[in-house]
Amino acid sequence: MGKLLMTLGVLLLLGGAVLYFGEKYFNLGRLPGDIHIERDNFRFHFPIVTSLLVSAILTILLNLFFGRR
Repeated sequence: MGKLLMTLGVLLLLGGAVLYFGEKYFNLGRLPGDIHIERDNFRFHFPIVTSLLVSAILTILLNLFFGRR
């Protein structure tokens, strides 16, 4: 249980760092394919490509760490 909690803590820390520094270095949330609509009193932002990219990276990493061997 302790090992799982430490691993989750590290993953949360890395995820937080990516989100914090993501705008500055990785341009996350503004990739081509992300939906952004801005009108007079209305803003809508749906980062679909960013979500797919983060999902693919997390899937690969979790399969590397916790995959069956």
